[in-house]
Amino acid sequence: MLSIRNLRSADIPSVIALQQRVYTTIPAFQEPQFESLLREFPTGQVVAELDGEIVGIALSLVILWDDYSLHHTWASVTNDGLFDTHDMGGRTLYGAEVCVDPKTRGQGVGHTLYDARRTLCKAMNLKRIIAGGRLPDYHKVATQMAPEEYAKRVIWGDLYDPVLRFQLDEGFDYCGILHGYLPNDIDSVGNASLIVWLNRDYDSERPTQAPPAGLFEEKS
Repeated sequence: MLSIRNLRSADIPSVIALQQRVYTTIPAFQEPQFESLLREFPTGQVVAELDGEIVGIALSLVILWDDYSLHHTWASVTNDGLFDTHDMGGRTLYGAEVCVDPKTRGQGVGHTLYDARRTLCKAMNLKRIIAGGRLPDYHKVATQMAPEEYAKRVIWGDLYDPVLRFQLDEGFDYCGILHGYLPNDIDSVGNASLIVWLNRDYDSERPTQAPPAGLFEEKS
């Protein structure tokens, strides 16, 4: 059975191993980075379990979007992975990381994690979810076209990128290319797509809410 819950300190070795399985050129987070996420915003850190095994993670922060906007990098929005940029005065849930075990792809793990983020966004009365999405197949055509053209062709259906296509299917809008977003991402040639999902239930008259306790307690 597939279920979601919040990340725990005891999970850290397993989620580091998961990242190492998923990424070949991007370094996995280190234990102090996960501890920082749990200290800053524990409810924003979610794992997916399949039959008791961790098969996916989604890590998030609340940020003041105007501090970053269209030209940010992963390092700038996370303060080089310290994650102390989390600010409960913000209106934007920022997706710092999502990864899914390759052996479970196609089993709804990614959708479950994205749905958990949408649930969190609504529960906190946040305006939107924003993230920088990898373009893992861009390196195959990087000598032939700019990343902006690549993304457009994926949107039009002429090319296929597994991450951007998934995000579009999850209801996110493509807003442009973030150059140099993650320099170690060789597959994406350092680029990322800027994506956004708007919370239609957002109430501008209400403040950002602290996430309710137990929001992700063993939900299936």
